[in-house]
Amino acid sequence: MKRKTLYLVLALVLVSSLVFAAFVSAQDDEEEITLAIEHFSIIEGTTWSGAHHRAGERLAEKYDNLTYVYREEVMPDVSVPFAEEMIADDGADIVVGNAEFMGMPLAEIAEKYPDVYFVSIIGGDPTSGENFLRIFPRHYQALYLEGLVAAALTETGHVGVVSAFPVVQVIRRTAGFYLGVMDGAELLGKDVTVHVKYSGDWYLPQEERDIAATLVDQYDVDVITQQTDSGSPLDVAIEKGIWFVGKDMDIVGEYGWGDADSVAISFDTRWEVLYDHIITHMMEGEAPEQVLYLGMESSMTLADGTEELTIDIMNDGKVGIDAISPAAIDMVPQEILDLVEQRREQMMAGEWDPFTEHAFVSSGSGLDMEGFPVPAAGEEVKAAGDVPTDEFLLFQFNFDLEGMDVLE
Repeated sequence: MKRKTLYLVLALVLVSSLVFAAFVSAQDDEEEITLAIEHFSIIEGTTWSGAHHRAGERLAEKYDNLTYVYREEVMPDVSVPFAEEMIADDGADIVVGNAEFMGMPLAEIAEKYPDVYFVSIIGGDPTSGENFLRIFPRHYQALYLEGLVAAALTETGHVGVVSAFPVVQVIRRTAGFYLGVMDGAELLGKDVTVHVKYSGDWYLPQEERDIAATLVDQYDVDVITQQTDSGSPLDVAIEKGIWFVGKDMDIVGEYGWGDADSVAISFDTRWEVLYDHIITHMMEGEAPEQVLYLGMESSMTLADGTEELTIDIMNDGKVGIDAISPAAIDMVPQEILDLVEQRREQMMAGEWDPFTEHAFVSSGSGLDMEGFPVPAAGEEVKAAGDVPTDEFLLFQFNFDLEGMDVLE
């Protein structure tokens, strides 16, 4: 009996050793992947490239077989040379251009490197290919929620947007915020105007500062946000004592910009959710979608077990209703808080979307594109309740919505 027991123990030990050896072998055989991101701007102190950089770091923490490398301040004329350098020197398997204008040249070398996935952010150009992928998050969903809060906070009835320049990406994002402001204003019985002024580029700190000051001093704006990348609009908001609404990153929690008395709410972009989608497909030997457009219905789990949505309202490390600053939340009526919570939950479940709910009526201004002139003022381009196609939202949404005050 004792001998049988001994044999059984030895057998179990042998089986366990074989299983462990197989596991270690599988781990050792796991394909190494290098993610290379070309950042169009500097990383430090920027919300856009900063969020992409953080995504690379988080993915490297999650996957033992993934390495993250990068270059900063990459312009279109060097995006291809840098990509080829990272392929040759670092073994890059995925190369990302984190802005369209410097990501599109990567399409020129996609056929040359068929085993590499090239990825470009979507700005308005529809080009894609078998290994030239296009990605973007549905920022407008979080911007809509921010707009509800902005409508509640404004006392002058004037909300300002410091913006970059008229391009589909910017127009679409601003539309999401504007619809949120309008819904919030209607719910509260307030008359609110959204003023938008362009600086001419993504990162022009002095021009952004001047525009923010103009919106406050000349247009009586007391809540301000931006579709640019420097911290200048926040600086002006702090100096003028008005509320700031952040974008692309939890600027208080991540950078220590502003505080509870200045940043009313922000939203965070988790680019890692989109990159993870590509990486997991690569690991499984499957081709990812050529155009990837994810929203609050999509998420991933980080190395520490935190589940993240692609985008979410977030401020000082808190999400959801808690993302509204403790200094601001007492100024937000309960019906707005309830609506923010309801719409966020509905978008997470994929049951509601502001761009489906609302009609799109053109103001007559925007960006004329080949084959897609700006619709005439007052033209209903999409009826309320109709679901806009991803193609329309990503590549054809080239007009400002009726009611927006787009300044010269």
